[in-house]
Amino acid sequence: MTAAPAARWSSIAALIDAAVQRFGSREALVDDETRLTYGELVERARLFGAALVVSGIEPGDRVAIWAFNSAEWVVAALGLFKAGAVLVPINTRFKGGEAADILARSRAKVLVTVTDFLGTDYVAMLRDAGVELADLTTIVVARGAAVAGTDSWDDFLACGTDAAAAEVDRRSAALGPEDPSDILFTSGTTGFPKGVVQTHGRTLCVAADWVVMTGLDAEDRYLMVNPYFHMFGLKAGILAAVCAGATMLPLAVFDAGVVLSVVAGEGITVLPGPPTLYQGILDDPRRDHYDLSTLRVAVTGAADIPVELIRRLDSELPFSLIVTGYGLTETGTAAATLPDDDVETIATTVGCARPGFELRIVDGRGSQVPPGVAGEILLRGGSVMSHYLDDPVATAEALSSDGWLRTGDLGTVDPSGYLRIVGRSKDMFIVGGFNAYPAEIENALLRHPDIRQAAVIGIPDERLGEVGMAFVVVKPGAVPTQADLIGWSRGHMANFKVPRVVEFVEELPLTATGKVLKDVLRDRVAQRQCGGPA
Repeated sequence: MTAAPAARWSSIAALIDAAVQRFGSREALVDDETRLTYGELVERARLFGAALVVSGIEPGDRVAIWAFNSAEWVVAALGLFKAGAVLVPINTRFKGGEAADILARSRAKVLVTVTDFLGTDYVAMLRDAGVELADLTTIVVARGAAVAGTDSWDDFLACGTDAAAAEVDRRSAALGPEDPSDILFTSGTTGFPKGVVQTHGRTLCVAADWVVMTGLDAEDRYLMVNPYFHMFGLKAGILAAVCAGATMLPLAVFDAGVVLSVVAGEGITVLPGPPTLYQGILDDPRRDHYDLSTLRVAVTGAADIPVELIRRLDSELPFSLIVTGYGLTETGTAAATLPDDDVETIATTVGCARPGFELRIVDGRGSQVPPGVAGEILLRGGSVMSHYLDDPVATAEALSSDGWLRTGDLGTVDPSGYLRIVGRSKDMFIVGGFNAYPAEIENALLRHPDIRQAAVIGIPDERLGEVGMAFVVVKPGAVPTQADLIGWSRGHMANFKVPRVVEFVEELPLTATGKVLKDVLRDRVAQRQCGGPA
């Protein structure tokens, strides 16, 4: 097994402090009018850490951030790491009750949030949920008005003292690789969100490997569309940038026009994101009006990337490196394509295991299956999680005694070790005794010239047990019928894979990170079958 990238730092705090010595005068962060060097960024983080100390935060206490990508998010995250606290990011799409659940389960003592984001006041939503949060003592408003019972961002930073800053320095020096660093909660697309507890050492492995994978360096300017509450935005985003000395440019909400403008105006070189981000840029009629020549690195990942999308990225945009990868909240990036892989490989696989990871495909009995046979993906080593928060049963179900993580994802590995994702184990359905994998069917559908996006679920069928139902977003101007697509499918895939029902939709329900919410689609179908609203 190839060794994982050696972490030269004992903790995230040590990485942050080293950034001042390595990149102190270089531009670290650009957010509208805010421009900070690494020296200035780390000093602000130290001030935030000092304010946490004054507020009563002790090493190991949890600090939550429920806010959009911004300079304040970065400062708060780096500051709490330096103060020895544990980061708990909260999904910006969560409602008050969902956020309260995360705060209660993590026992967070401080919350950094906003009162004005897309017309939403997060503090009001939280209070309207009516959940008693006995551990939460401080709410800091990073953007928007600081309502009664909260601290404004500037007032909170001002409460730090010299003695508290010295305590931050002491705590930073005391942190080690096995100390807990963050608790990221799973997306909840496959059930009750679980808190993934990670350590400083494992988190640093994610950041360091992403730097190696992309060639990220201090000359890069990194437009951060992936949300910071997600593993990608935090570890392959903020921490990877600090590791390499790259300039961070957070983006609160994806808008193709804004992205094009920032790429041209700021000389962006690194632009990761879900396939929908690149599709939006490629299809934007304003694209040719912007100078995009600085773009160097594209990184994406999904089970259903159209080959044509990767071809267009390669031919129509100036990226010299296009990477597709596979990762989980529990692991970070576990597999990725390589720089010399061809377009077909980049689009149809997620590459091979990253250094430090072992990968196996097993059947329902846990036995390894031959190349090309679908089974559950198991991972070991690398940055596999420590455990699930306060859930030893779920931890034992996911982690074997010898360290293998059951991902719940289904895939195949070819003889060269390249991994293809065919779906979630819970998404698989059985058609007349044959296993049908939604991601495989979706990939086939995306080859149809009229289809832009597709999501497939299994629905009950009296004769076959289950059959496929496809939700399809068509390309502008296309008007295929259900019969057209079913007929086309019969000529391009095995009969048991052919969707029996096709529904045309304007858009698919997605998480903030671009995953299709299959449970929402299933609920929609179930409501109709029960006579409920469509």
